[in-house]
Amino acid sequence: MSIDSLRRSARATVSGLPQGFWWLWLSTLVNRTGAFVLTFLSLYLTVELGHSAWFAGLVVALHGLGGVAGSPLGGALTDRWGRRPTMVTMHLAAAACAAALAVVTSAWAIASVVLLMGVAMQAVRPSINATISDMVPAHDVRRAYALNYWALNLGFAIASIGGGAAAFLGYRTLFVVDAVATTLCAVIVFLRLPETRPEAAVGKQGEPVVEDKVSMLTVLRDAPFRTLVLLNLLVCLVFTAPWIGLPLTMANQGLSPSSYGVVIAVNGIVIVAFQLLVNRLTDKRSPVLLLTLSSLLFALGTGATALAGSPVAFAATVVVWTVGEMIHVPTNAAATARLAPEHARGRYQGVMGMSWAVAGFVAPIGAGAIVGGPGPDVLWAATTAIGVIAAVGYFTRLRKALSEEPAVDGAPSAPAAEPEAPTVAPVARTEDAESSSVSA
Repeated sequence: MSIDSLRRSARATVSGLPQGFWWLWLSTLVNRTGAFVLTFLSLYLTVELGHSAWFAGLVVALHGLGGVAGSPLGGALTDRWGRRPTMVTMHLAAAACAAALAVVTSAWAIASVVLLMGVAMQAVRPSINATISDMVPAHDVRRAYALNYWALNLGFAIASIGGGAAAFLGYRTLFVVDAVATTLCAVIVFLRLPETRPEAAVGKQGEPVVEDKVSMLTVLRDAPFRTLVLLNLLVCLVFTAPWIGLPLTMANQGLSPSSYGVVIAVNGIVIVAFQLLVNRLTDKRSPVLLLTLSSLLFALGTGATALAGSPVAFAATVVVWTVGEMIHVPTNAAATARLAPEHARGRYQGVMGMSWAVAGFVAPIGAGAIVGGPGPDVLWAATTAIGVIAAVGYFTRLRKALSEEPAVDGAPSAPAAEPEAPTVAPVARTEDAESSSVSA
């Protein structure tokens, strides 16, 4: 492929999106470029403050628990307050928490601040996803989500490198920088991003049309969407497991922590380098086929971890499930936008985000318990089975709901109703025991 063709491909990938999207993209990049708290929190707690590793793990888990509450809260506020007020408020709340971590030192205060930060950071995501769905033509929504996800990972890569280089300034300084970057993100949203919440519908005579009230319970009664959430939950469990299971597996084989650092860095490198290419190759493909494929890649990549015996082999497994991640995240977000009624996009995105948050809380605990008990081979066999179950679920349960193509004129397609869909997909019952699992 020539340089000119690569340029044309890149131009096609980023062209045709509204200006407001690029301000939102910039705010995501700025926010993640200063995202130092979670990256260095465990080191700060253990090395700087002298807390135990157990306490550090508990605090990180509290951040995920806060996200479980924050996601539906953010979804409800997105639909009631509006997209921009929710984003600005939650970004400023997260900035305040990051600044507070530079000051507080008691164990209870740190745990409380991290819990609140989890609420704020997760609560902002439904408003971001709903804004993208509001402003981007339906046929370009998946591409927009992929570009925003690329910005998130690009910013996180910069933060990881910059934070490591600047750690000599002290962890508290990094937390202050995080607070400043998050505040700048809120300023960009406030000054440059228009409110995109749809106007209330009106009838032929100009009178307001009373829309059906949508609560979280109403969202969960939507059978196709509930199936999408439960299947995403399975995928989230598989995706989250390597972040705990992989370093433990490599340590059991006598490999050093530095080897794990190199291996897991492959995840971010692959996303930053190839997300645009993957998006170009998968653009306009069937969402059901993409979700099925991504689930199988997660199953294959994590399952192959049991066979790896060297850093190169472990890195190869990371490449496989990272490709699955690059396909799954934007496709799942676009599928959520497709199934959500226009006036309830925030709540739908909030419920979907909750599946990611629950996985972030539950999967690390489960992965650690399995590796410490039956052993890592059992963990990777379980992730393979769950990934395959999710793939079968996507292919058999969501073909009708996601089969309708988005309108080319930019108007969002009406969500495909599927009243005859089962209230609970069979795969959901398998996942209940694992618990549920929405990112960087």
